[in-house]
Order: sequence, then structure tokens, then C-alpha cells
Amino acid sequence: MDIEDLAHSSSSYNAASRQDPLATRAGPLVAEGLEQMSERRYNEKCGVFGVFNVEKASHTCYYGLVGLQHRGQEGSGMVTGDILPELKSGMGKEFDIHKGMGLVTDTFTPEVLNTLKGNCAVGHTRYSTAGGKTQLAGYQPFAVRYALGNLALAHNGNLSNFNELRTFFEHHGVLMQTSVDSELFLHLISHSKRRSQIDQIFDAMTQAEGAFSCVVMTDESMICVRDPNGFRPLVLGKLPKRGVNGTDGFCVASETCALDLCKAEYVRDVEPGEMIVINFKSVKSGTFASLHLPNKFGVSQCIFEYVYFARPDSMVFGDYVTKVRRAHGRQLAREHPVPEVGEGELPPVVIPVPDSATHATIGFVEESVRLGRACIQDLGFFRNPYVGRSFIAPSQEYRDLKVRCKFNPLTHVCKDRVVVLLDDSIVRGTTARQLIGLVRSAGAKEVHFRVASPPVTDPCFFGMDFPSKGELLFNQHHGDIPSMAAWLGVKTMGYLSANGLVESTIEASGARYGFCRACFTGVYPVPVNAEEPTPLAANVPENIFTKR
Repeated sequence: MDIEDLAHSSSSYNAASRQDPLATRAGPLVAEGLEQMSERRYNEKCGVFGVFNVEKASHTCYYGLVGLQHRGQEGSGMVTGDILPELKSGMGKEFDIHKGMGLVTDTFTPEVLNTLKGNCAVGHTRYSTAGGKTQLAGYQPFAVRYALGNLALAHNGNLSNFNELRTFFEHHGVLMQTSVDSELFLHLISHSKRRSQIDQIFDAMTQAEGAFSCVVMTDESMICVRDPNGFRPLVLGKLPKRGVNGTDGFCVASETCALDLCKAEYVRDVEPGEMIVINFKSVKSGTFASLHLPNKFGVSQCIFEYVYFARPDSMVFGDYVTKVRRAHGRQLAREHPVPEVGEGELPPVVIPVPDSATHATIGFVEESVRLGRACIQDLGFFRNPYVGRSFIAPSQEYRDLKVRCKFNPLTHVCKDRVVVLLDDSIVRGTTARQLIGLVRSAGAKEVHFRVASPPVTDPCFFGMDFPSKGELLFNQHHGDIPSMAAWLGVKTMGYLSANGLVESTIEASGARYGFCRACFTGVYPVPVNAEEPTPLAANVPENIFTKR
């Protein structure tokens, strides 16, 4: 099928009166009042959510974003609008938008939600993965208007060809208005030579490399697209009989936990390299137009989604996170068993770092007992639920403070016991070292440390929050495990092996595709630009610009 057949014919559009500041005035994207570019950086690891054909879509989108709060607590945004079964020529329309810093519940009050009109919505939760200023103008979704109409976009991931594309646009006089790589999608779309919005969006996605799971809203359709590598998860859901005249509504989310909160039915994953177009033809037929981006580098889903980032009750990449994490724990028990204790002594108590290590700990203890290594599992900390994740706080100072505020050790669990503290991963070591200190202060006889993933040795350029090699604990100690154990304050330390991670993941999930392990191996599945921008790249597609 020719992708131009998928788009509706062009109509005349009235300029939207309530738009994002990143709004075009004429021709290519031209904007004002935005964050000034002070440094080059990569984008953020975040969550995206989209709603199509649902009354008061902003309310459904709100609950979807609440379900994705763990994927970003720095800020959130939402764009809403009406997509009607038949767009009449000359009909005036507008997209409403609201963004704010902090939690979704703080940003979207009932009063704000009631100002966000329409039966369709795109939402985004964010945290930044690199330094730099926190500017509201760089928050997503972006909403713009250009020659072919309105456009709203939310993006999860990082573009690995960010430097080439940005340098190319700057060389051609395009004004870059934010330090966010997601802005490049807008310029790629607006400068495409294709004749319809659907085709322009497809064209733009073929020119992007790296990690991108996107939700795009136009005047006529909602589009969800996942990069050919499939780095980040993206799932499709159905909202039965919640649309116009009792028709079905649809939603798309980074994880299935967001679908659950909205009482949506899981339909399927968006496949790696797939672009799905949802419109009222889809509502009538129950099918979707599905296009496929060219695959240059194969499929490499981020295995760290299973290790840490995805919510335990979610299903990502086709299987449940809890199931995979328990498999990691079982494999860790085989590779690094619990320490033996003397005759007559109490068995070791295995304590998970709350909350993401809980299921790996269950698997670890189950397998340890099966192998004849006596141990028990218990909860060793009270976790203050009103403090966010330390890993996603934007600076080290805030991370340290949050750990101290977040956890309090349970003395009756730790006192006079051999304690095995188990975490799903260790990056900088900030949380682990402080928690180990808390366990020791609670009277533990000795403390051991187990990690249900391999050492993080290299930066991620696809959206995770460890951008430099120098800040990684494993590299700071030159791979010396006893040195790390001494710094952490534990008697022994053991990591799950890289092979063990992959084998246990495949065994538990029955994965159809391969995984990206670059943060553990330094082998990247696509080319990356780790340092300064390169000169104009020869591989930048010639069709990136429209001659005007």
C-alpha cells in the first residue's frame, strides 16, 4: 500500500489560538519565547500516552500519565483536540496544551483538565538524563502548526544521529529552539517533500536513528511509531464503547500498567519499526493501517527495561516484568549463592532494595532454598512513599538527600543477622552505599551485597540516566570487585553475569527479538555520537529539506 493513500485529502485550517510556544508563523518551523540553547545534550527517558476517540480525553490521558509517573517525575504535559469522523473544509480547530513541573497530580488539577477539550489527547512524563537547565519550554508534548495543519508529538528515547541532524539543520539556517532532540522530529516533518502529513511523519521517522517511541496527533489521525531497533516499549490498547456514538476508543502507552489504570484492553505491542495510523476508518473497521520503517541495524530492545525501569506490574516487550525479574534472581542465586553460616546460627536474611528489587529477591530466595542454601526473605526498610526515585532525580545532591529521606531500616529484622542486601542494578552506588550503612547501623552481624544485573560499564545514548563512564561505580574502581565491596562496606559482592542476564531473560520471556546490552558491554547496536557534534555527515538523507 502506498502510504500517501492513508492520508485524507488536504483541507484548509484555521490557526489554533491556544498552542505551544513552539508554533510556526509561516513556512518552516519558526518559534519564539523558548529556552535558549546553552549546551548540546541528549533527550530524556520518559513515558508517553495517547488517547483517540474518547469523551473527555484529557481525563483518560491524566490517568494514563499517573500510571507512567515512574518513568519521569520532573514534569509532564498534555495536548488535546477534537478529531471528528469527517473533517469539513474550512473547519476551525485548535489544540489545547498544558505543561508543568512536578508530579502529574500537581500539574493537572481538575480545573486544568476541564480546560483541555477534545476527544483525543497526547501526554508525556519526563525526567532529564543529562545536565543543563530545567526549562518548561523543553517539556513535551510539542504542539505546532505548519502548512498542512496542527501537529502534536511526544517522544520517549534518544536520537543517536542527533548531532548530524542538528548540525545539518543549523547549517541550513533553521533556528533550533530547545536543547531537546525531540524537536528534530518537527523539523524533519515540516521540511519533508511528501504531500500529506502521514507521509511526512513516515518520512521523518525513516531519517531518525536511535531510540524513539512516539505518539503523534494530527487534525485527522493519531500515529504511534516505534524505532526499528525497538529500544523502548510501546503498547496499543482499546477502550470498548467509550467513543463517539458508542464506538470504540483507542490508546497507546509506554507500558501496560497505564492501560490497566484506564481500564483499557491490551491489544498488542507496537512492533519494532512499525508505524500505526489510528483514525475513524480504524474505528469503523477495527483494523489499523500499519507501515514499517526500514531496518538498518536489527532489533535490540533495551534489557534495562526489564532490569529496572519498567513498573513490576507492567508487560513490556511481550511479557510480564515480574516474571523476568524473578528469573534474574534465580540465576543470580546460582552464580552467587547466599553465604553459609555456622551450625546453630540463624540463616541469612535476604532484603530487597525497595521496590524494584522485590521480585528478583523472591526468585533469589526460592532458588537458594531449592539448592539447599537456607535463607529467608524479609523487608528491611520502611520506605517513605512521598519521596521519588533517587535514580531519576536530576542532580547528585538531590539523589543523596532523597536516599536519606526515603528509607529507614527495621532494626528487628537486621540486628545480629547475616544480611544479604539485593538490588536490581547499581550505577553510581549512591543508594546502595547509604542503604548498607543503614543496615550496619541497625546492628547487622555482617552485610553481603548481590546485584541482579551485570556491572554498568558504559553510558547509554538511548535514554537512560548514566551519560558518562567516569561516574559509573564499576569504572571508578577499575572493575575491582573487592575494592567496590570495601567502598560499599560489605563482606562480599556478586553481580549477575551478562550471559546469565540474557539467558534468564530469554528463558522467562520467550523473547522473539534480541536485546541491547550496551550499558553492560560497550557494544552499541547503532552508531552513536558520544562527544562533540561531527561535521556534516555524508549519510544525512538528501530529502531532508524541501526546496522552496
